[in-house]
Order: sequence, then structure tokens, then C-alpha cells
Amino acid sequence: MRSGRLFSLLALTFALSSAPVFTFAQHEENHEAAPATEAAAAHEGHHEEKKEGFNASEVIFGHIGDSHYWHLFDINEHPVSLSLPVIIYHPEKGVEMFSASKFHHGHESYNGYHIEKGMKEKIISEDGASIIDFSVTKNVLSMIISVVLLLWIMLSVAKKYKKNGTMVAPTGFQNALEPVVTFIRDEVGKPNLGNKYMRFMPLLLTVFFFIWINNLLGLLPGGANFTGNIAVTACLALVSFIVMLFSANKHFWGHLFNPPGVPLGIKFLLVPIEFISLFIKPIALMIRLFANILAGHIVILSVISMIFIFGALSKVAGWGFVPVSLAFSIFMFFLELLVAAIQAFIFTNLTAVFLGQAIEEAHHDDHAHAEAGHH
Repeated sequence: MRSGRLFSLLALTFALSSAPVFTFAQHEENHEAAPATEAAAAHEGHHEEKKEGFNASEVIFGHIGDSHYWHLFDINEHPVSLSLPVIIYHPEKGVEMFSASKFHHGHESYNGYHIEKGMKEKIISEDGASIIDFSVTKNVLSMIISVVLLLWIMLSVAKKYKKNGTMVAPTGFQNALEPVVTFIRDEVGKPNLGNKYMRFMPLLLTVFFFIWINNLLGLLPGGANFTGNIAVTACLALVSFIVMLFSANKHFWGHLFNPPGVPLGIKFLLVPIEFISLFIKPIALMIRLFANILAGHIVILSVISMIFIFGALSKVAGWGFVPVSLAFSIFMFFLELLVAAIQAFIFTNLTAVFLGQAIEEAHHDDHAHAEAGHH
């Protein structure tokens, strides 16, 4: 029943987001036919100028950036995309909801709002009011899809364990997940957290599988660059940082603000450095995941774009570069499959390392150093 409800939620989300697509396509055709002859000629001239060369940066940044549209493919140079729901709070108008198709990919304004292009599309109110945007963007929808998939997989596996117990041979997804869970437990949890590892296993497993499945979804054709968004990695790092702070014991805080066995003069230099390093840890988690995933997407798209760049110079050069570009793209794609798992593991492992440092108990050596420093 739970799995059925999750699929119903996913279907409803897609229905709400994709319903305006065909409306947009039809309106686009009407929009092209409606203007007068002179305006149409001006638009044609404008499009001809844009078609003179392949804009690789526009394609690359259009993929790695967040958007109110989910571009899937082109048919006869017309984009086919999901127009996502726009939800805006205006201080005077209140909450407004409509489809992103009303903006016609940012070419028109609607109801006093327009889209400002960038790494993340931003909706601007034309009256200058400060609005709050709660819209379902491409990254948000990708996150919803990944969460639904994770819940469906994990709940189905949990249901089998509950029904058959742990002594029955695993089947289906159990075969795939059990070695991964065991690996995280034995290679990440136990070495870094000691006998307290079970307390943090739900966090470690959630972080690992959430990052891994989103990394994989981002590699699908037309996929969203979710984990390559620094806002996403910042939130993940913030969760690890908050758990670390609330789990830290007196020994950790004592070493941070009063290092044992250190002369008083050195403490004035060492304590600020240790305090700064406390905040460097989540920043390192954030930047490492963001930079690696973003770089992988950019490299793959750049290599594919080389076909069209050379093709714009010469058809012979374009077709000649196709085998090289495709071969290198396939190699990079399989490499990114490996990177997707490695980056999820690294983020989880570093989270466990930082948690282990926060909950580590005092050792006898520390007391000996403290006594030596006192004497």
C-alpha cells in the first residue's frame, strides 16, 4: 500500500508539472503566427543571427543550472520541456500560482513578473517588490523523484526483511543493498565511530544513498544537476555539521578551547586556528561534492559540444570528430558512474570522521600530557 501511494504521489507530481507542456507548444506556434509581418521579419532576423554559431556555453550552463523548466529534447529546433509550477508570495498580492509556461522560456512577462536568466533562474517582480519564490524548479522536482525512489526501494526491502527475517537468503533489491549497507557499517561506521556506530548508522546510510542516487539520476539524459548545486551540498554539509555539534562531548570542547599540554602563549594562537577549522570541515564537505559533480557534467557536455563546434567550422571536421567525441564521452560517462559512488562514499566517510572526533573519549595519554604541562 505504501509503495502504491508513493507511485501515486510521483504520478501526481508529474501530472501537475507536465500538464502545461503541450499548452506551451501550442501557444508557441500561435505566438509565432500572431505578430505582424514586420515584427515577424525582425524576429526571423534575430533568430538567424543566433543560429550563426553553436553557443556551447549556453548549452552547458543551461544543463548545469537550475530552471523553472525541465528541458528534455528538441523537435525541429523547438524545445520540448516540462513547465514546472510557479509559486510566488507577493507582499501585496499574496500567494500566486501558475505554470512556468506563461513566461515562454523567459521571453515574455506574465502578471507583472519576468524571469531573469542565470545559473539559477530568478523570478523578478516588475513593481520592484521583494517576493518570496516557493516554485518547484528542476532541482526540486529531481529531489522529489529521488526521495520517492529511495522510499520505494528501502520500504520494499524492509518489508521483505520483516516478512522473511534476516536468516533467509536475500532476493531482489536485498541482494544489491545488503553488501552496500554492510560496507558502510564495516568500513565507515565501525572504524570511525567505535562502539557508538549504531547510533549514527541511519544518518550515514541516508546521506550515502541520497547522494548516490542523485548523482546517478544526474547522469541520465536530460537529468538535473542536483548534487552539482552548491546550495544542495551546503544543506547536506550543514546537517552533518549540526549533528556533529550536538553530539560533541566535553572532551572535544575541552581540546578545542583549552588544548592540554600546550603552553599558555601558544594557546592564544592555537585556539583560534582550531575554532576556524571547526567551520572549515563542513565547507570542505560542501565544496568537494559540488566541485567534483559539477566538473564531471561540464567535461562530458564540453566534449559532446566539440562535435557541433567543429561542425560549424566544417562539416568534414564535424563528422570527423564524432567518433573521438563519442568515445571520450562514453569513457567519461562510465568514469562518472564510478565518481558518483566514490563521492557519496567520501562525503559519508568524512562525516563519520568528523563525528568520531566529536564523540571521542579522553585517553590516558591526554591526562599524562595535561599533568606534564601542569608541572
